[in-house]
Amino acid sequence: MITAYLTHPHCVLHHMGPEHPESPERLEAIRARLSLSGLLQQTMQGDAKEADDEALARVHPLRHLKALEKCVPDEGIVTLDSDTMMNPESLKAARVAAGAVIRGVDQVYKRQADNVFCAVRPPGHHAEAADAMGFCFYNNVAVGAAHARAKYGARRIAILDFDVHQCNGTIDIFKNDPDVLVCTSFQYPFYPWRYLRSEWQNVVNTPLEAGTNSAAFRSAIERQWLPALHAFKPDLVMLSAGFDAHREDPMGDLCLEDEDFYWVTHLAMEIAALYADNRVVSVLEGGYNLTSLASSSEAHLKALLGLPFTDTP
Repeated sequence: MITAYLTHPHCVLHHMGPEHPESPERLEAIRARLSLSGLLQQTMQGDAKEADDEALARVHPLRHLKALEKCVPDEGIVTLDSDTMMNPESLKAARVAAGAVIRGVDQVYKRQADNVFCAVRPPGHHAEAADAMGFCFYNNVAVGAAHARAKYGARRIAILDFDVHQCNGTIDIFKNDPDVLVCTSFQYPFYPWRYLRSEWQNVVNTPLEAGTNSAAFRSAIERQWLPALHAFKPDLVMLSAGFDAHREDPMGDLCLEDEDFYWVTHLAMEIAALYADNRVVSVLEGGYNLTSLASSSEAHLKALLGLPFTDTP
């Protein structure tokens, strides 16, 4: 497999204070681990470009985008909600995060890569059409999906989200859209406290109890996601790759291991091989223990590269 690895130096310019878990150190931890293992050198590395207003406006109303721009401070940090803050560089970082997913979509459709991992921040899956929240400003995966439809005529897009939190923003944007299938596993009941019980035909909610282990997670995914994916037959598979469902992550109480992220990534690749000409675009979401974030990302990238899983220290 040819795997592209996309990021941008601007992603580390966004910060929300020294104690905030969604920190620039997250990307540094991933890069250090992947470099040390030699995996990064096996990818096709590249930098993202900023998403423009046209790309963002496919999923976020222009009035909302303009309102966000007006919030950007000249200095210091402003608070949008209890856990989402903005510094002068935050939207610059958010634009390259969304732009990475756009470039990833371009690469898989132009056959420059089989699959792509966008190692970017801020994350995006909590960003609703007109509401920034949950550390998120723009919904990166939704922007990429909308780009795939507008630019390449993608007709059936599957978005698989295995973060510890439900992708309320992605659901908000695509609910009742028959051409987008959203599969989301998450600890229940848990933030964001919305859409957890709501049901639309194109959304597969997979709530998991606190303490859910590898076997229960895999059983739930096979039971709920696989039938939906085979029925849907996506021509593009996108991943919201959150690694905060790891047993060592402080954000939640699920008990997944590195190998589970390898497993679910491989499952997505098998679906893509059957129906989507191998096209997989993955974007980083959560993961806040730097050690487990880095090791989970390594497992994820091994799967994308078509390498076997090996448990490395």
